[in-house]
Amino acid sequence: MIAILTGDIINSRDSSAKTWLSVLKKALAAIAEDNSWEIFRGDSFQMQSAPEEALLKAIYIKSAIKTLKNLDVRIAIGLGEKQFSSKKITESNGEAFIYSGEKLDELKEERSTLAVKSPWQEFDYEMNISIRLALIAMDGWSPISAEMVKLSIENRGIAQNDLAEMTGKSQSTVSEALKRARFHEIMELDALYKKKLSSLIKP
Repeated sequence: MIAILTGDIINSRDSSAKTWLSVLKKALAAIAEDNSWEIFRGDSFQMQSAPEEALLKAIYIKSAIKTLKNLDVRIAIGLGEKQFSSKKITESNGEAFIYSGEKLDELKEERSTLAVKSPWQEFDYEMNISIRLALIAMDGWSPISAEMVKLSIENRGIAQNDLAEMTGKSQSTVSEALKRARFHEIMELDALYKKKLSSLIKP
């Protein structure tokens, strides 16, 4: 089983590609396995991931894009099998690809920015309710909060004092930014996602 993340940049036409393309490329390259990602149609992208890491990687991509003012990203996570593999991920196919594409279309209609689709309807129902609640915080991230989330994910377990030193900000600024971002609660959501998923795909 694999995870496929399919997404696109929101408000990309209102901003020069130079503004966000390098940020997107760096984010995908930092978290993709074996460069298994591709940008296509200008502002769309697709990436393969281990199922357990898919939600955190989606959150990471969102934090990277939201460091840029007035930009956001829409990401659909598809969980399933990969029936056909090609050198280009956009030419591969299978259940995970279909679920991811279908969910992205639904997100556009729903005007939402993140969701998951898998073979397990109850899992999808429970996780997507939780994700929608988390999006109340994530969709409202300021560039500073998004930057702190991004750096915290890149440096898992880093102390706020170290994060402050790294960014040249005060510890109180870092603490407040992460609190406003609801970073602790979002990491709890990721832990819940991993726990529920592991019970479904355990050997």
